[in-house]
Amino acid sequence: MSAGSAAGGLPNRVGVLGGGRMGAGIAHAFLMAGTRVAVVERDADSASAARDRVLAAVEGSVLRGAAAPAPDHLVTTVDWDALRGCDLVVEAVPELPELKREALRRAEELLEPLAVLASNTSSLSIDGLAAALDRPGAFLGMHFFNPVPASALVEVVSGTATAASAVELVAGWVTALGKTPVVVRDSPGFASSRLGVLLGLEAVRMVEEGVASPEAIDAAMTLGYKHPVGPLRLTDIVGLDVRLDIADYLAAELGPRFEPPALLRRMVADGLLGRKSGHGFYDWSSGADGAAGDVSRVPEPPR
Repeated sequence: MSAGSAAGGLPNRVGVLGGGRMGAGIAHAFLMAGTRVAVVERDADSASAARDRVLAAVEGSVLRGAAAPAPDHLVTTVDWDALRGCDLVVEAVPELPELKREALRRAEELLEPLAVLASNTSSLSIDGLAAALDRPGAFLGMHFFNPVPASALVEVVSGTATAASAVELVAGWVTALGKTPVVVRDSPGFASSRLGVLLGLEAVRMVEEGVASPEAIDAAMTLGYKHPVGPLRLTDIVGLDVRLDIADYLAAELGPRFEPPALLRRMVADGLLGRKSGHGFYDWSSGADGAAGDVSRVPEPPR
């Protein structure tokens, strides 16, 4: 399998389905590398918001010394025909299986046979998503990490039907982006989510049991194990609701060791979702970095 590539081994044109935080980050990564990017959103307001996110990230990169991409290299639209001619399309819609399957089916209809279709899912089965497609050999997982510009890793997930040539091609594109591809076979949670979620759930249980404060638990991992961010702060950044959905999925697939703690369920029910809601294990209402140690709204552990 081969697809068109620009100088430096990158695809000439990339489509991104969904322009939220992850989709905008993926678009930004390819755009700054010199690729033409089309972001497809569900409505005009969402497309406008996606453009603002991508351009804000571009502006930040330029201020740090990066070369500005050509203005016409970014298109944000509601028109799915913008995907025609893309060498790669990355789906980055919410983690709802049927929503993803529908988006992937619709994109596949517009792509040339040699184009690669990828999902940015962090945990859903690639084989399960591929079942909706006519060309599963050209489909795989391309799991970017949040925040995309700062993350050096992309998990390349090979499904049962994924062609080896597609895996090789995508791994090369990831390398050309300046990131490191880690190739894993399709399995619930892959490698990164399976390990990361398990650590995060145990950290939540420690808060629930009153073992230590979120700040102390995070400091133990950042200072003791050199993690760049603690598991509870990371849970806030990812979103407690997202973590809960992934944990429920992994518990169903892999067993009770992934059963979400009651504290996590209570916080989600109370709207304490982390950074996006302003409060989670930390208080994010006054700034982008979150107030260290401010956990006044975290429910009390059971006595």
